[in-house]
Amino acid sequence: MAMDYAKVLKYLDVDFTVIGRSIEGTKKFYNQVGVTAIPHGLSNWKQKSPSRAKCGIIAVSCDALASTAIALMDEGVRKILLEKPAGLTAQQIQRVCVHAKKTGSIVYIAYNRRFYASVREAQKLIKEDGGVQSFNFEFTEWCDQIEKKLKDSITGENWFLANSSHVVDLAFFLGGEPKEFSSYTSGGNDWHPTATVFSGAGITHSGALFSYRANWDAPGRWGVEVLTRKHKYIFCPLEKLQILKHNTTSVEPVIIDDQLDVDFKPGLYQQTKSFLQEDSNTPLLDIHKHHENVTTFYEKIIQP
Repeated sequence: MAMDYAKVLKYLDVDFTVIGRSIEGTKKFYNQVGVTAIPHGLSNWKQKSPSRAKCGIIAVSCDALASTAIALMDEGVRKILLEKPAGLTAQQIQRVCVHAKKTGSIVYIAYNRRFYASVREAQKLIKEDGGVQSFNFEFTEWCDQIEKKLKDSITGENWFLANSSHVVDLAFFLGGEPKEFSSYTSGGNDWHPTATVFSGAGITHSGALFSYRANWDAPGRWGVEVLTRKHKYIFCPLEKLQILKHNTTSVEPVIIDDQLDVDFKPGLYQQTKSFLQEDSNTPLLDIHKHHENVTTFYEKIIQP
């Protein structure tokens, strides 16, 4: 992720410094991106950097997100773009919230799928249609692909928040936040004992009905479908937008200008640009709202 951000920042012609951990990692970073990174973490950067950074982007492993954000705020950085999900637990995310309030810092969560060209185009079309009536989404994970890497790790135990929340955030971003819903779970495995099968349904604050499903023990993939009075908008894969019209069974692709999502990691250019600008209408998610989402409905999806 750090390499992907560096590519965007170079294109935007932004003056930036990269902080890494190991010398080996910073060498690899230079070979692939052409940018020299400072090794040995924030403490070494503090000694070598003569000036304060105006803002910071944190793209570290999930288990280090919260602690790194707190450390960066302690160094005086008051505007931060923090990679999703900001922490592995609600408690870790809450600590970031408390520190942000204490230091007067603004912390945004980098759910880059909010900035996909497919999503931006769909938002326009949905508005023209009169709004969302209903939506559904799936966040099935491929257990056999991730089991060896995540088994016995704290990231594995919190995989819903660490990974599945990417599609859940997008679904509620497009369809509206839940007002009330019922959720059900079953299954579980060695590295994610809480559940591996999920289902639920409810209603949003605007009155749209929604449902979701995921079965990590069976085949499946991420996907979101949003229905208006006029169309069904299909995101599967999420980077692409397809449409189904009334009285037809043929799904058609929507032609969009997604060149920035081709040139860079999808959504990252628009997300980074929005973060760097003083944009009061940014789709970026504030850390405090993120913590509210985690505690009010993410946790209910995991453990009804």
